[in-house]
Amino acid sequence: MLHGAGFAGRKRGLAKPDCLAIYTPKGYLSSTLRGYEMNEVRKKSVTALKRIEGQVRGVAKMIADDRYCIDIVTQITAVRAALSKVETDLLREHMGHCVSTAMKSRDPAEQERVINELMAVFRK
Repeated sequence: MLHGAGFAGRKRGLAKPDCLAIYTPKGYLSSTLRGYEMNEVRKKSVTALKRIEGQVRGVAKMIADDRYCIDIVTQITAVRAALSKVETDLLREHMGHCVSTAMKSRDPAEQERVINELMAVFRK
């Protein structure tokens, strides 16, 4: 799950990303992020995504400037690799925290929900 740069209520200690409501099921945002503070993996992910955003703008400029196709494809490959790293880091964090917590719980419904959630991600 990616978190936007805009955080509502940071001064009050609520620190909930205000942009996630449209991307997550109702109730998921508030229960998952209550008391949330961005950790190092997420900070690095946000920084990487800003860098990737710049790379994508660069690719668009290369296309507009009619640059050599292989150079453009090479840059697109670099963008994909950078996105893949962010994805891997976030999945590792999710598995280390959310999945681990669910598996340690004695709630079979919660365990099944987390497994199904991961399976849905890998099916895409």
